[in-house]
Amino acid sequence: MPPLRTEPAQAPARPSGRTHRRHAPATETFLSRLRSAAARAWPALLAYVVVRGLGVAAVALRAGDDGPGLGTMLTAKYDAVFYTHIAEYGYAAPMTGACTVQGELCKYAFFPLYPALIRGGSAVLPLPAGHVAWAVAAVAALLAAWGVYAVVERVAGHRAAVVATVLWGIAPHAMVESMAYTEPVFTALCAWSLYAALSHRWAAAGVLASLAGLTRPSGSAVVAAVVIAALWALFASRRATPGPERRLDRTGPLLAAILVAPLGWFAWFAWVGHRAGDWRGYFEVQEKWGSTFDGGSFTLHRIADIFLKLPVNLNSVVGAATVVAAVVMFVICVQQRQPAVLLIYAGVLLLIAVGGAGYFHSKARFLLPAFPLLIPAARALAAARPSTMYTLLGTAVALSTAYGVHLMLVWPHSP
Repeated sequence: MPPLRTEPAQAPARPSGRTHRRHAPATETFLSRLRSAAARAWPALLAYVVVRGLGVAAVALRAGDDGPGLGTMLTAKYDAVFYTHIAEYGYAAPMTGACTVQGELCKYAFFPLYPALIRGGSAVLPLPAGHVAWAVAAVAALLAAWGVYAVVERVAGHRAAVVATVLWGIAPHAMVESMAYTEPVFTALCAWSLYAALSHRWAAAGVLASLAGLTRPSGSAVVAAVVIAALWALFASRRATPGPERRLDRTGPLLAAILVAPLGWFAWFAWVGHRAGDWRGYFEVQEKWGSTFDGGSFTLHRIADIFLKLPVNLNSVVGAATVVAAVVMFVICVQQRQPAVLLIYAGVLLLIAVGGAGYFHSKARFLLPAFPLLIPAARALAAARPSTMYTLLGTAVALSTAYGVHLMLVWPHSP
């Protein structure tokens, strides 16, 4: 783990009559840092908006010919239907024509933070819930792209961070970054939680990890990363920091991260268990949806089927290639000695995606939040000649755009 940041000694307290003056420098410093961060990140955010805009525009050119229009595909298809229904009617209300097999607890497979954001936005914006869901996801996608940039810049520098942000925007199944799905919200919370941990802002890392744990079941990845990193920093701090007062200054935020980070994830599992009358309630709901954990047997068999059986569809090939590439990239990330908090996060996400049985066609989407796996490729492209970098990135953008059209207009299932 990287060494803890040494905090400057606190200045002596001033008389209470001048308290209001003490806050101005802190606010000024925060705004100055925010402006500086935005000035560094804007090329990456602009590039991200361009590549995602191309993906949506390509779908818009063909949408509505003999199927739903672009608006419907972005706001009211597949998982988006469940999230907006939960936001409007809650978890207990039945859904006509849906959840007929999974049972009355079927909607509890969907975590509550995104529906809560949709419900809050609907109370402010005079828009249908589906449109609010898309707006929340669109804002979150920008925040996620900024978070990806911020983390990679800290690890690999500005140029690699810009490239990594573009790669995240054109990764397989990146189309869901422009849909009313949870991936943008989840990735934003995870990225900024990891950035806070890398910056030793442990309380913030814990709060953001807890919110991520209320967004997707794979929130356990960022929870594990923050908790283990904070435990290691706490152990290192108590060994290296002389004096009980100095130790106390560091112990408080670290303990806060350790205690707060798991709250959201465990709270939802406990609530679903309570509703089901069994502590395994959430796992039983997932089993009814056809999602279990077998350690990777299902994934390996499906990858083998691509080579041994016909017919083969494009989505299965892309999913298999993404899983294999993710494993290879993780090995390279370990060899490059990425910060432990990033390795734990990416490793747990990879374990969940590979070890899960069911929904093979969505495994590339499940790996979207694992953006640290993009760092080796971003470093290599950033170090290449500009002509090489732009040629490779341009080709990747074109392929990603074409595949996004296939997912939205040809593939009959959820991305």
